[in-house]
Amino acid sequence: MSESNSITVQTQIKAPVDKVWEYWTTPEHIINWNNASDDWHTPKAEVDLKVGGRFTSRMEAKDGSFGFDFGGEYTEVTDSAFIAYVMDDGRHVSITFDSEGGETTVTETFDPENQNPLEMQRQGWQAILDNFKKYTEKEF
Repeated sequence: MSESNSITVQTQIKAPVDKVWEYWTTPEHIINWNNASDDWHTPKAEVDLKVGGRFTSRMEAKDGSFGFDFGGEYTEVTDSAFIAYVMDDGRHVSITFDSEGGETTVTETFDPENQNPLEMQRQGWQAILDNFKKYTEKEF
């Protein structure tokens, strides 16, 4: 991943890293937070959390007007600390989980696509990350 062209989003969650990791990597939780706005949802998610394992999430507008599969293959997994994967379109993503004093900082760095402005992509990924924070803190 080229750091100069990549985009980074981050949030701090008031929950221990083991809980944050579980909510990030478990399909029954992913379907509850993996959307950037209330008019979208993720009706289905699958995770095979290991190097060479695949993941996929079906993301859809709630009105049925649009949907797509977001998927890829894990290239590195360090339990409760780090995940790296390659999306189906070849872009790279890394996620770090840093724990300190019962709180966890989640940092995602990803290669942008060339269809949408960089700031729009950053805002979209940040919105999903903010939704994850809200869901995890509410559940914890």
